[in-house]
Parts: sequence; structure tokens; C-alpha cells
Amino acid sequence: MKLKKGDRVVVISGKDKGKTGVIKEVLHKENKIIVEDVNVRTFHVKPSQKDQEGGIFKKEAAIDASNVMYDIGSKKEQKTTKIGYKYVDVRGKKVKKRISKKTGDEI
Repeated sequence: MKLKKGDRVVVISGKDKGKTGVIKEVLHKENKIIVEDVNVRTFHVKPSQKDQEGGIFKKEAAIDASNVMYDIGSKKEQKTTKIGYKYVDVRGKKVKKRISKKTGDEI
């Protein structure tokens, strides 16, 4: 998976289409990611010995990585790009760098 924790992404399909957010967690085995303030679920917790109050809580659920694209624009304008890899020679070693396929710039 080319996306990493901390990347800013735009949702391109689903009920939250058009929303932007930062990746909080990447679930590699399931090919899913958790994005801040996207795909928020509400769940009810009954009071118990551990949690005396209980209540209604909101939490972000995982979405498939194919439903988001990397965001290279500012917060107002949503410019998305695919991510590619480029090998760069650094002191005799090949280093793998992430690049924007649209502009060719390093991410």
C-alpha cells in the first residue's frame, strides 16, 4: 500500500465523497485505512463496573484504501494524484522515494 499514516487524502467514493482528512491508522492486511472525521459511527455503551457512566460515543471506522486518493492541494482546493515510486542513488545506495505521478514531485 502506498498510503502512510499522516498523509492527507480525499474520499473519492461512498457516503463521505469529497471529504478530506488525515490518515490515523493503516491496516495493511485488510487493505483499509482509518481517516479523521470520515466514516464516523455512533455506538451506545451501557453503564458497567468499568465504565460507570456509559453513553453514546462516536468513532471513525475503517474504509477501503481504494476509496481515497492522495491530496496535493490546499485545504480549499482538492487536487488529487496517484502515488508512484522512483529509485534515487544516495551515496552509492538505491533509495525508494514516493513521487506524485501528476507532477513528478517528491512526496
